[in-house]
Amino acid sequence: MPDLKKLIRPLVHRLHAYVPGEQPKDRKLIKLNTNENPFPPAPAVLRAVKNSVDERLRLYPNPNAQPLREALASYHGCGVENVIVGNGSDELLALATRAFVEPDAKGDRALIQYFHPSYSLYPVLTDISGGTRNAVSLDEDFSIPSQAELRRRGWRNAAALTYVTTPNAPGGRGYSTAELDQLCQRTKGIVILDEAYVDFAEEHAMSLALKRPHVIVSRTFSKSFSLCFQRIGYFVGHPDVLQALDKIRDSYNVNGLGQAAALATLKNLAYYRKNFRDIKATRARVGEALTDLGFKVLPSQTNFLLIEPPRFAAKTWHKKLREKKLIVRWFDQPETRQYFRVTIGTDREMDAFLRAVRAILK
Repeated sequence: MPDLKKLIRPLVHRLHAYVPGEQPKDRKLIKLNTNENPFPPAPAVLRAVKNSVDERLRLYPNPNAQPLREALASYHGCGVENVIVGNGSDELLALATRAFVEPDAKGDRALIQYFHPSYSLYPVLTDISGGTRNAVSLDEDFSIPSQAELRRRGWRNAAALTYVTTPNAPGGRGYSTAELDQLCQRTKGIVILDEAYVDFAEEHAMSLALKRPHVIVSRTFSKSFSLCFQRIGYFVGHPDVLQALDKIRDSYNVNGLGQAAALATLKNLAYYRKNFRDIKATRARVGEALTDLGFKVLPSQTNFLLIEPPRFAAKTWHKKLREKKLIVRWFDQPETRQYFRVTIGTDREMDAFLRAVRAILK
């Protein structure tokens, strides 16, 4: 029998896989750890999915999600050629490493750049691609450093690919469009503004994807539109840049039920906009309550809060909350170890969270 380890690329042996948030089997647990929307899809979206479960399941879906791309182009006021749809935005982020980065090159052509801390998938994608990591530290409050400080921390204007999570995760801080535009103007390689949480923020940077040819805006239907299960994401950018991604994407990469759900979502935006308002109101209420209890709550323009707790270490809080049937997220990294993150759930779920917090403090 051959030595199976030798049949696997050394690069793969060295990889550390992305670690997703826990998906518990115990339905009695209140799940506040993976930033899922607490509200279900609009009733019309559920009907659209159910109505699509028929003899069409034997057929391939639309190969390039053309009707969905047309609807997204109308939504964003751009051309169909400015939109590409993926199996979740993660697929498109991965495609970008293959299209824009030369892993065997020297210097900036092999460089994938991102802020730290931010989405923990970025270093994994870098390693998978064989690219070179360039993690640039954010300020302690998760703000973007000044231009001079960025240079001091190793920011490379000519990096082949730069990811910017905006609003930031796991910090929750939002960045202004003007601030992002300054960053994009200084950066000469491809810049992807990852706006997974943008519907909970004060600003968005979609205009930059239509103004600056090297800028892409990434969006997802998961966080805002309650479609994590369906895995639908998309990029908006210059047609020449997106065409490069289209050449290397998998055939029929977006499943038909997901396309049906996303199309119906775009026809029921009023339902979701109310959900956004409700989530932001609950976020403010919970943040104020925690502050009154002695917690340090970081400013958030997302559907979660990053919290520095009193009395016990964040790791201990994570454990104690779990004992009370609540799952939050704790990141064992130097920059985030003192915090835990809580997703904004329904008012009922957040009331249960606050009751558990008060009980632990006693």
